[in-house]
Parts: sequence; C-alpha cells; structure tokens
Amino acid sequence: MAGDFLQNALIYLGSAIVCVPLAKKMGIGSVLGYILAGILIGPFVFGFVGHEGEGVMHAAEFGVVMMLFIIGLELSPQSFWKMKNRILGLGGLQMLMSAALLFPVFYFLFPSTVNGSIALALSFAMSSTAIALQTLKERSIEKTDAGQSSFSVLLFQDIAVIPMLAVMPLLAGVSNEEKNISANPFVAFLQTHETITIIVAVVLVFMVSRFLINPFLHYIGRTNLRELFTAAALFIVIGVSWLMTQVGISAALGAFMAGVLLANSEFRHELESDIEPFKGLLLGVFFTAIGSTINFNVLAERPIQIVEAVCVIILLKSLVLFVLGRRYKMNLAQNLLFALLLSQAGEFVFVLLASIQQLRLLEKEWIDFYMAVVTITMILSPVLLFIYEKFFAARLAYSKAEEKKYTVSVDDEHEVIIAGFGHYGSTIGRFLRANNVNATFLDSDTNRVQFLRQMGFEVHYGDATRLELLQAAGAAKAKILISAIDSPAKTIELAEMARKHFPHLKLFLRARNRFDAYDLLEKEFDNVHRESLHSSVYMAVDVLAALGQRKYTLTRKANDFIKHDNLAMKRLAKEKDNLTSYITSIRREIAEQEILLNEDTKFLETANDNAWDNTSLKGDR
Repeated sequence: MAGDFLQNALIYLGSAIVCVPLAKKMGIGSVLGYILAGILIGPFVFGFVGHEGEGVMHAAEFGVVMMLFIIGLELSPQSFWKMKNRILGLGGLQMLMSAALLFPVFYFLFPSTVNGSIALALSFAMSSTAIALQTLKERSIEKTDAGQSSFSVLLFQDIAVIPMLAVMPLLAGVSNEEKNISANPFVAFLQTHETITIIVAVVLVFMVSRFLINPFLHYIGRTNLRELFTAAALFIVIGVSWLMTQVGISAALGAFMAGVLLANSEFRHELESDIEPFKGLLLGVFFTAIGSTINFNVLAERPIQIVEAVCVIILLKSLVLFVLGRRYKMNLAQNLLFALLLSQAGEFVFVLLASIQQLRLLEKEWIDFYMAVVTITMILSPVLLFIYEKFFAARLAYSKAEEKKYTVSVDDEHEVIIAGFGHYGSTIGRFLRANNVNATFLDSDTNRVQFLRQMGFEVHYGDATRLELLQAAGAAKAKILISAIDSPAKTIELAEMARKHFPHLKLFLRARNRFDAYDLLEKEFDNVHRESLHSSVYMAVDVLAALGQRKYTLTRKANDFIKHDNLAMKRLAKEKDNLTSYITSIRREIAEQEILLNEDTKFLETANDNAWDNTSLKGDR
C-alpha cells in the first residue's frame, strides 16, 4: 500500500514538473499544463495511473478550499460588505440567466426529464473557481474590472452550492422517509433540521474566528516553532471545513468565511504564507487528477454530441457574461476577458453530478458523458484565454486611431522602462516626467492602458514577465528597469528574467513589505524599495512637526532612520528563517538605531543649525 502511494505521488509530481514549465514557456498557463500532465499519465495514454484518479481528485479538491481561505484573508468584512451589490446583482443574474438558457439545451438537445434538466442547468451555470482565480493571480489582473467581477460571480456561485444541494432531493422527489436518517438522536436532529443546523454552524464559525483563534495562535506563536504554526494554520482550515461539511455547507465556503473573519488579525500574513505552498501543490494535483480521469471511451463513442455540448455551454455562458458585463459598463477588452474567464463549467459540477447520480435523476452513462463535457470545458478555458491574450487583448485595449492620437511624441525607446502603472508606478512615472525623463510603461490592465494613453502616457498592454514584450519595449537599449508590480512573485519572475536576458539593465524593485524585500535580497537583488517605508517615516515627521519640533531637523533624522533601516534589513535577511535568532537580531538593530538617532539629536541640539529657519536672518536686517 505504501509503495503504491509513493509510486503514484512520484508519477503525479513528476508529470507536473515536466509539463507545467513547458506550458508556461508556451504561454498557455500552468492550469492547462497540469491537465495535460494528467491526460498523459492517465489510463488512456501512457497508463501510469488507473481509474483511481477520481479518488485523488476528491482529496486534491482541498486545494480549492485552501485557496478560498487565503482569498478570505485578503478580504476584510468591510470590503466584503462594500461588494455586496456586485456579488448579489452580478452573481445572481449570471446564475439565473445561465440556468434559464441552458435548461432548453439539456431538455431538447440532450433529452432528459424536466427535473433532470433543471438540475443540470443549475449545475452547469457554475464556473471553475480554481481555474479563474489561478488565472487572475498568474496574470496579476485581480484588481481589474474583469478580475473583480469574476471574483464576485465566483463567490456567489460558491454560496449558491448550499441551496442547490438542498434543492436536488426535491427535484428527485426524495421525502424525509426515504432519507437515510441516523439512529443517533443528535445526528438525526441535525439531518432533519438543516436550516437551524446551518445557522448554528455559521454563528459558531464566527464566534471561534472572532474570539478563540487569535489567543490560540498567540499560544502557538510563543513556542517559536514555525512548523507548529504551520500545523496550527492547517488545523484551522481543516477544522472549519469539516464542521461545514457536517451540516451540509460547502467546505470551500466555510473556509472562505473563516478567512474573512481573520482578515484583520495580526496573524493574517503568517497564515497566508504557511498555507500558500499546500494550496498550490494540492491545486496542481487537482488539475492533474482532472486530466487523468477523462473517459476517452465516452469521447470515442459520442464525439459529435460532446463537441456540441461543449460548444453550446461555452457559447451560452459567454453570451450571458458578456451581456452582464455591458450592463455593468465594462469596456470591450475587459468584458471579453470576463466572459472567457468564467465560460467553463466548474469543479463543483463534479460534486453536483455525484448528487444527481445518487438521487437517480440521470443514468450512469449520461453522468459519464457530462463528466467528460465538464473536463473538456475546463481544458478549453486556458486555451481560449491564451488565444484572447495573444491575438485580441492588445488590439482591444486601444484602437489604432487611439494609438496614433494619444502616443507621446518622443522616440519609441527610452532609457527607463516601468513595469506596472498602478498607484506606485504612476507616482514614479509622474516624478520622472516632471524632471524631463520619459519612460516606457507596461501594464496588464486594459482599462488603465486606455485611460493613461488618453492622458498622454506611452503605456503598452501586456505581461511584463514575457520576454518578447520586454524586447519590444526596448529593453536591449534601456538602462533601467523598474518593477512597480503589486505581485511579489511576478516581481521576482521579472527580475530573474531581466537579469538573465538583459544583464546590462539596472533593476529597481518594489517590495510590499520587509518580508517581500527579504526574498529579493536573498536572490541578490540590490535596489529593493519597500513601498510603505518612506510614507510611514514622513508621516511621523509631520506628526512631530505638528507637536512643535523643527521640520528640517526631523527630515534629516528621517533620512538617517531610512538609511539605518535599509542597512539593518540587509543584515536581517540572512537570519529570517531562524525565528529565535531573527527576533534577537531585530531587538539589537532597533536598540542600535535608537542610540544612533539619539546621538544625532543631541548633536543637533548643541549645533548652531539654522537651515530652513529664516527667523535669524530677519533679525539681522
């Protein structure tokens, strides 16, 4: 048994290691790479694994649960409340309109009963949370209109799984007498009072997340054992997910709720960094398992019907999403991206199809047929996005007329290239331009590209981590490359590629915080700038100035503080993996920094320093 487990683990991981880098290099994304790896090792190609892939997929679905927990950590309850109109409006309309259009397809094109067609229409209205969110993250487009709208729709769909699973027995005509009620009185009560049970479970998750988890993590943190903190993070996610499944709620939704409630916790970043590796690995195995479970016998028996089903489902869902995008006033490029992101069927359809089979709403042969349809739509989704980005995105971002009208009238190649033109990158760009230094800007948000071109900036659409885009932007002749990208992973990817292919470029890299900076320093990148350091220090300068201290003196002290802190960060980067040593070093650095600044203060108090102070000059007149 152990030998079989190790052998299967070796096959799954090995196939991913081979196929995913090739897929990334081809520009088709990691998701399709994992699925292709699964197809190759599956029973119908090389046969390295058999039909047990279905069991692997159920286990790997926990990657989706972890992904939604991390999303919840990044979305505070206040942000969630602000999005309620988009979640309920856009998400609700997508589900209703998609199901309404899909119902006649299943009823007439693939004959089924009325109730069976309703069940299928509701199921196939769902989209793949794993594929869409992984795609958004890989392309760093979470903050775009398409990204925000996709997240809202997916969140509504995950919530909708609960009532959908409750509706399935009603469609099948299963009464309480036909249900398998437990002999245990407590369990039987839970099974027959589902609404009360769900409310109690949600309240319990809220209470535990709000009042118990923080003290629990403080207790674990005092051990100074990182592996124990990782175990605690997994315990929280697994515990909440298990509780939700016991009362009939989606484990993914339960994990998302817990994440939202912990979004304001001081342990948010630690939890995120501990769970991220497990999430990524399990998602990869999940997609590989999807590829390995495709039943090619069904494809061979009904190829035309499967092609018809796949095309109709993708077309109708895309049409609904496109119409809704127009209603919510997205531009053409963002609207098309939004439609393609969610055009596939999702992983929860596998769960719903299993429920449909168990309730005998469909025969087994049709369940196999629709399982193949779901998988193929998931495979086609990254392909459609690749085609969109390769041939349509840049053209839709701005028309030829707009390009001619708004392009800055300077040479096409500049000494400075800035990747990312959000708030951080735009500030750099405006300051450079105010000092007569023009730069070439690269950004993957089509809305931003169009808007900034209208303002007169030379901005080009595309993913800066793609070699051909950097070459087209003039990296071979430029002197400086600035990464102002929000994603730390993308910054590292861009920096490593630039160092390899354009070693003459001097790199200036944005880090969101000290820990992102450590990762860059560990890879021997020198010009690392934390986005919050200067603004935080100079706010403190203004506070002290408001309390009566001299602004010039404070500014000098602020510059010294920043200089010392940057030097300290480079020293601390070497000890970041040893928590005990790291804490000791931090305390030492803080003490030394305070001593240096205090000595500087004493010097300035005794020195005749009248800089920025014209009072003495006025007195001499």
